Amino acid sequence: MKSICDGLSEVDRLPEPTLPVKYPRTPGYRPAPEENKLNGWYWKTDIEGAKTGKLAGKKVAIKDNIAVAGVPMMNGCTVMEGYIPEFDATVVTRVLDAGGRILGKSTCEGFCLSANAYTCNKGPVLNFHNPLHSAGGSSGGSGTLVASGEVDMAIGGDQGGSVRLPSCWCGIVGMKPSYGLVPYTGAMSIEPCLDHLGPMARTVNDCALFLEVLAGYDDGMDPRQPPNIVVPEYTKELQVDNLNGMKIGLLKEGFGLPQADPRVDQMEKDTVTKLTEAGATVEEMSIPIHAKGPSIWNCFGVEGAFNTMIQQQSTGIGYKGFYPTSMTSFQGRSMKTSVNDLSHTMKMTLLFGEYLKENYPGRFYSKGQNVTRLIVKGYAEALEKYDVVAMPTIPWTAAKLPGKDVSTFDYMVNAFASASNTMVANVTGLPALSVNAGFVDGLPVGALFTGRMFDEVTLFKVGHVFEKLTSCQK
Repeated sequence: MKSICDGLSEVDRLPEPTLPVKYPRTPGYRPAPEENKLNGWYWKTDIEGAKTGKLAGKKVAIKDNIAVAGVPMMNGCTVMEGYIPEFDATVVTRVLDAGGRILGKSTCEGFCLSANAYTCNKGPVLNFHNPLHSAGGSSGGSGTLVASGEVDMAIGGDQGGSVRLPSCWCGIVGMKPSYGLVPYTGAMSIEPCLDHLGPMARTVNDCALFLEVLAGYDDGMDPRQPPNIVVPEYTKELQVDNLNGMKIGLLKEGFGLPQADPRVDQMEKDTVTKLTEAGATVEEMSIPIHAKGPSIWNCFGVEGAFNTMIQQQSTGIGYKGFYPTSMTSFQGRSMKTSVNDLSHTMKMTLLFGEYLKENYPGRFYSKGQNVTRLIVKGYAEALEKYDVVAMPTIPWTAAKLPGKDVSTFDYMVNAFASASNTMVANVTGLPALSVNAGFVDGLPVGALFTGRMFDEVTLFKVGHVFEKLTSCQK
């Protein structure tokens, strides 16, 4: 052991390669409540990128699970408060290289482990359309900042719906890209096989433009990526007025959920059916195993989150690529002293992960990964017949934020309930786009379109025509 320790000490003295920081910045500041009325900002700064590029003139927010060098990063939990990364995540560099201007870090849920917007230690994120209601999670800060117009675009993270859920409840556009299309390098992980970063914007065109910048291979830094990624100019593909020959499937299993609002379900069916006016065929279809998606997600999502977030400091192990040493070291130390600061959802993950490890070591993680092939097959067969599968993003409007007297049971149930339709695309890795479909009681409703692997072009085409046909207003 002594000889191993001597070797470790020798390696510890070597300079460590890291990710580049190409643009100057100041640390910024934590905004006061009067400057942050929706609590969408965790931290404000002002970083200017290149003088020209696809994002020139665009104001951007970065979800606070993504590293921005020199700017504090909390990932929604005071366990990480005080951590300042010394590197820029790859997507941050791409934003700045494209001329984007980063105005700060958007508030996210505690370690991003919630589909609602009330587990952050800095307080709930308020919905721009009604501040008594949730902005959705876990990228709620990104959603409400885009909806309010404080930024033009924002990056969200999505392991079970966390780009699409706040996009739905905030009335904006959000894309969970195909697994691996956008590099995750420099962001805090929940479970590597579920991790996605994606664009959020007010229009389909801006969302497509943003994905053009974010997508692409990261030279082996992110093991989630295949090396042969091709990134089209998505915005050029949007110059279409019709969907002639396209087939849209209304997914039977995505409607009529126990908690669903029938008015939301009906609005989804009515608005998606409008695509027939553009030449598409719209018909009801079925993927029975879709209903098992959340349970399959839980098989390896919970145990995977326990392994990755708690045992491996939100990084994971066993892959070739970039490891954020300072981030993992900081979390490893802080978790020992500040574990009580974790949200209920994180504490549940810790406890249930230990339960699985002691009683069913590896069994459900392994079986969950194996039965994933069944749901991948179900969607593959459906997408041979249909170009896009459609359903409600969330089949009800934004929930009211809980009061201080909320029971732990209700806190936990409401933290995850809204992800029933969105989790499946994380399990399969398929791309999925949420577009505003209208308003019920003054609150936005989202339509969710799922497509073939690496066929974001078709989703953007459908979303663009859908957006023009519905012309949704509050």
